[in-house]
This record gives sequence, C-alpha cells and structure tokens, in this order.
Amino acid sequence: MTSKSFGKTIGYILIFFLVFLIISGLSYYIITIIQKKNNLMDIGEYSPKSTLVVNENKIYRSKFPFIDVHSHHWDMPIQDLSTLVSEMDSLNMAYLINLSGSGLATFFGKQDLMERNLTSSIKNVRENFPTRFGVFFNINFNRIDDENFRRNTTLLINDAVNQGAIGLKVYKNLGLNLRDSEGKRVPVDDERLSFIWEECAKLNIPVLIHSGEPKAFFDPIDQFNERWLHAREKPNSFRSSDQYPAFDEVMLEQHNMFRKHSKTTFINAHFGWYANDLSKLSKILDELQNVSVEFGAVINELGRQPRAAKKFFIEYQDRILFGKDIYKKDEYYIYFRVLETSDEYIQYYRKRHGLWRLYGMGLPDDVLKKIYYQNALKMFPSIDKSLFN
Repeated sequence: MTSKSFGKTIGYILIFFLVFLIISGLSYYIITIIQKKNNLMDIGEYSPKSTLVVNENKIYRSKFPFIDVHSHHWDMPIQDLSTLVSEMDSLNMAYLINLSGSGLATFFGKQDLMERNLTSSIKNVRENFPTRFGVFFNINFNRIDDENFRRNTTLLINDAVNQGAIGLKVYKNLGLNLRDSEGKRVPVDDERLSFIWEECAKLNIPVLIHSGEPKAFFDPIDQFNERWLHAREKPNSFRSSDQYPAFDEVMLEQHNMFRKHSKTTFINAHFGWYANDLSKLSKILDELQNVSVEFGAVINELGRQPRAAKKFFIEYQDRILFGKDIYKKDEYYIYFRVLETSDEYIQYYRKRHGLWRLYGMGLPDDVLKKIYYQNALKMFPSIDKSLFN
C-alpha cells in the first residue's frame, strides 16, 4: 500500500468514525426527547416523594447501649480507632465485633498474612480501646486438601483464641464457589471441616457463618424478581443455576452442619436468609437450639412485615443478636427506628435491596435490651459489663 492510499484509508476511517459519533449522539438525543415526552424513565431513577402525612420519630441514638456482632473493618491492623469510637459513642454503640480480623488477606488466601493481620488487629485494640472491640479470626479453606490442613488449622484456632480472638467468621465462599483440589464444590457440611466446628465448641467460641445469598439471587432475573434492580446494579451478586447450587441445597447443607455439631454455638448471619420466611426460620430455631441469628442487612425484610416480625422477635427474644454488616454510621438510624418505634412508611437507604417502605415494630424495652446487648453478653462473657450500666 502506497503512502497516498494509506492516507486515504485513514481519512475514510476518521470520516466513518465521525459520522458514527454524530449518528450515535443524535440517536441518544432523540431517544431522550421521546422518553421525556412520554414520561418514561428508568426504574432506578424513579424516586417519588410521598404525599403521605404520618408521624416521624427519627432516631440517631439507640435507646439502650448495644453490641454490633456483625461489622467489617478490613484495615483494623492499622486503623486509627479513635474516630470510630467517637462515632460509636454518638450511636450509643458500646461494643463492636470486627468479623474481618484477618483483614483483606482473607480474600487473597494467604493464611500466614491473615495470621499476621489478626495479631496486628488485636494489638491495635489492646493498646488503644481494649474494652470496646472484639475480633474474630478467619480460616483459609482453600487448603482443605493439604496433608497438614487439620493439624495446622487446629493450631491456628487455638493460637487465635490465645491471642484474644473471641470467635470464628466463615464467609459465603464455603458452599458457593469454594472448590477442593479436584475442582469439586466444597459443601457447607463437608466432613473434612467437622474438626473445626468441634474445636470451636471445645474452646467455647461461637462461629458466625454466612451461607448462600437472599433467595431472589438464585431466581431467574425477570419481571417477577423483586431484586431485579439489584441484579442490574450488582449482577455478580446473583447465582445462576449453571454455575452455583440451588438456594435450598446450600441451606440444607448449612442446617445439616448445625445439626451434626450440636455442641457448637452458631450465629446464623442475616437471619439465615429467612427474614422473608419467618415461619420457616421458626422451625429451624425450634429444632436447632445451638443456633442464634443476627439481622445484618435484612432490616428491610423485617420492616415490611412489622406485625409478624414483632411476634417473632418476642417469641425468640433470647436467640436474636444485633448485627449491621457494612459499617456506615447514618444507616444505623433506620435500624433503631424499625426496632424502637411504630412509625409507618419509613424510607430505606438502599433502593436495590427492595422497592418498598418499612414499618416500625415498636419492641418493648425488655426485648430491646436482650437484642441490643444482653444476649451478646451471655455469648461473649469477656465483654466488660460495666459498659451497660
């Protein structure tokens, strides 16, 4: 190709590209005009301001001191805890449990780095605010087929507890995408992990476990899925049947594990993903007396069924712990309001979690105290009880 013909080719390409940009921009402009004319918008943009006039009792501080048993602070090994404690004081949070004691190393599968991070997290707490934080440790299950997995993991558990860790957090990869050396999915109730739950029972520490996802994340993403907006904004959250087990299969495995290890204390994260089916959760708790639940990230499920939820909280008041999950100060306000008031039509802070409003349960003080701190104090006897006088 001569330099002259090459120049023509480049010119044609530039002209084509320019025409493409003009047509694309014009098409976008025309579509926008048509949508505006026909009053069309994306569901994510629709944010109606309610004309409903109801009493609002906004709460920025819990009625009683509380313990958050489900929080994540990946940078705790190096975090300046004074700012966090100041925010906790403003919320009336007396004690916070960091489930991510091993830091971000948990997601890189480096057990040695996880152990160093745990040591640094505990050291930071002890040197600065020893009565305000509890730290959980984490285990790298990717090594399940290693020859010394059982021996090394048992040593790890005991070392973590000796350092001051007060529990084990198990992440959702177990049962979903964790695979062994043969490429097989590791089920939640895998027998190769049984020694871990038994060792936790022996040491009298609880296991807080997150298995699966909300039921809707396993369902087809169509016009009938109430989490459709979540699927559009966070598509990787959903679990297609060609890559993942069914929801019921993962839940059955988890309950089998609870059943087989009745001496181990389990905290089922996120209400075990049955906050939308409290009758099912009732049957689970009735059978499995070694299981408690916390409501991190599911207050939106409880708040849309206030009468049923209130009845459940009263009936199982000794088995429920306060949990939030992602730490963000102003999001606690909705938790307080749903738990403490009888307010109606409360707007939730994250639209993709559900296109509905919440209602307060108005729990009695004796139940609130149990959920806010008394149940956790029984489970974690090392917490300074004077914080709740």
